[in-house]
Amino acid sequence: MRQFFHKCGSPKYFYRFAGNMLPWLVVLTVILFAYGLTAGLYLAPADFQQGDGFRIIYVHVPAAFMSIAVYSFMALAAAVGFIWRMKLSDVMLKVAAPIGAWFTFLALVTGSIWGKPMWGTYWVWDARLTSELILLFIYFAVIALREAIQDKELAAKATGILVIVGFVNIPVIHYSVYWWNTLHQGSTINVFGKSLMPPGMLYPLFSMIFAFTFFFGIILLMRARCEILKREKKTSWVKELLES
Repeated sequence: MRQFFHKCGSPKYFYRFAGNMLPWLVVLTVILFAYGLTAGLYLAPADFQQGDGFRIIYVHVPAAFMSIAVYSFMALAAAVGFIWRMKLSDVMLKVAAPIGAWFTFLALVTGSIWGKPMWGTYWVWDARLTSELILLFIYFAVIALREAIQDKELAAKATGILVIVGFVNIPVIHYSVYWWNTLHQGSTINVFGKSLMPPGMLYPLFSMIFAFTFFFGIILLMRARCEILKREKKTSWVKELLES
């Protein structure tokens, strides 16, 4: 495992590894989306309180989950970059930020659409909604800071520090519904216990969460491969690759 970890730190090895992984991720993503959307939008029974309006959960919850997961991934990449000085960690942080921002934006939009019939308004300054909005601004700050600094090494350090400092918002998002009185409902999925949702609703939701995760993996690897080629364009292996 340690040898594999160090191999993945090599741009040349990772570029080829990512290329081999992409077809498998595409197949898994298509299968999971097909099942999740079909079962969630058509086969799952309507909610006894929200009716068919609850079905937006199959987009909103995976998007919200990914907004946090992608940022956590970025924080881990930043930590790896500071500890082991791996060039690939900075690549991952850079290419993941716009993807995470889009997931966060999607979570906020779908949450607002869901909130209108449930709460009577598209937006309230609820603790969960506000902390999720702050997360979107942090994503924007990471992207803007990266583009504002011309020196690549300095940009990597600055954005890495910002990502790690901004990680304090992640537990706030997760625990906000427990720490404060909020309109946003608590978790309906319990990984280590019994979930509040019946299996007919729960399994499609899990499928969509995994589908979003694998979709993130596809976009991440594609963007990472492009970034690696741009950074390593003067190396012999990239020249050989482009000539073949």
